[in-house]
Amino acid sequence: MSLIAEAGVLGKIPMFANLPSAKLKLLAFTSDAVTFKDGEALFHEGDQSDCAYVVLEGEVEVLTHSDGNEPSFVLGENELIGEMGILNKAPRSATIRARGNVRVLRLTAETLLKLISENSEIALDIMRLLSDRLAKTLHKYEEALAALRKYQQGDT
Repeated sequence: MSLIAEAGVLGKIPMFANLPSAKLKLLAFTSDAVTFKDGEALFHEGDQSDCAYVVLEGEVEVLTHSDGNEPSFVLGENELIGEMGILNKAPRSATIRARGNVRVLRLTAETLLKLISENSEIALDIMRLLSDRLAKTLHKYEEALAALRKYQQGDT
């Protein structure tokens, strides 16, 4: 795919939609398009957080240590993944695995942090994304806690 075509794809991603064409081209130039096959891991829980990915095509499964091989949830096109470790300067908190064939754009930590610091719209989108994920995680926790209480009371 040409640089101009990749910039066009990036411009369709809500997080990058308001970036000027020149910045989209620069982002495409400084990023790598990578393809993963079904079941292949983009990264593993505990790995160094050196990049983030934007899902261009397909879906990925999010797996945590506590969930084993069952995905906690699935993320699809236009989703940003792997940003938490970069923002926290911490190892990966989950394993991300391709669900079918997946095409992603790999953003280095440096590129992502520069994008965030120079573009308030992107920073706001990332805050919304993280807030949404936190809300979903809290909901799953509350469901698990309710199930545990029910089990403890003998109401299986």
